[in-house]
Amino acid sequence: MAINTDKNSYTMIFAIVMVVLVGSILAGFANGLKPTIKANERYERQQNILYAMGVHNNQGKGDVEFISTDVVEGEFDKYIKKQLVIQDGKVTEDDQAYLIDIKKEATAAKDPNYKRRLPLFVGEKDGKEVYVIPVRGKGLWDAIWGFVAVDPSMTIQGVYFDHKGETPGLGGEIKQRYFMDDFTGEKFLNGDVFEGVKVAKGNNDPKNTDTTDNEVDALAGATITGDGVSAMLKKDVRMYVPYFQKLNN
Repeated sequence: MAINTDKNSYTMIFAIVMVVLVGSILAGFANGLKPTIKANERYERQQNILYAMGVHNNQGKGDVEFISTDVVEGEFDKYIKKQLVIQDGKVTEDDQAYLIDIKKEATAAKDPNYKRRLPLFVGEKDGKEVYVIPVRGKGLWDAIWGFVAVDPSMTIQGVYFDHKGETPGLGGEIKQRYFMDDFTGEKFLNGDVFEGVKVAKGNNDPKNTDTTDNEVDALAGATITGDGVSAMLKKDVRMYVPYFQKLNN
């Protein structure tokens, strides 16, 4: 008996079957890709941490070139000597600290009974100890984040910034080398007082020759994104000050 394909019931059944079939294929495909996605997330985080501390493949003046994924795990183990977790004033070692989601930690910390975990990465480059701090904040349109490498005096040795949805050519420039390089040499502390580092309009120091003013030049046309970077650095780096105070005593 021939099937009447003109009936509405046939169209509905056909659509349902196709949705289930395609959905099952896509679900299976996504599930099969999970290990690769997770691995890429690990590699990216390791690349970002290393970039902040000056371990990268930059060649030209404006390059932002990461350590390649095929060697990044080995380089991460080479340069990162310890991974720490600071929680309620206590410091422990955890070789998976780089996988801690600081966004989830910030959300959980809204509960006054939860003690937030703060990951900190202790590296060594050119015979000098470097501490890498993860940061996360809000730009004009969406999330911004990064890593800040400092020495024991909380002087910046390098940074890496990224964003989810800032405007290309404006706020999106926070991940460009000319902006990130400006932070090197800036100090979070003014004496013993934490000041943060501000992205400032009218700083009048385009070459960043003054590293004692706690300021870098703002990006043209990206005031809100710049303010977000300033707030992110002040909010998140401040939480690590007690650790550095103990380190230097």
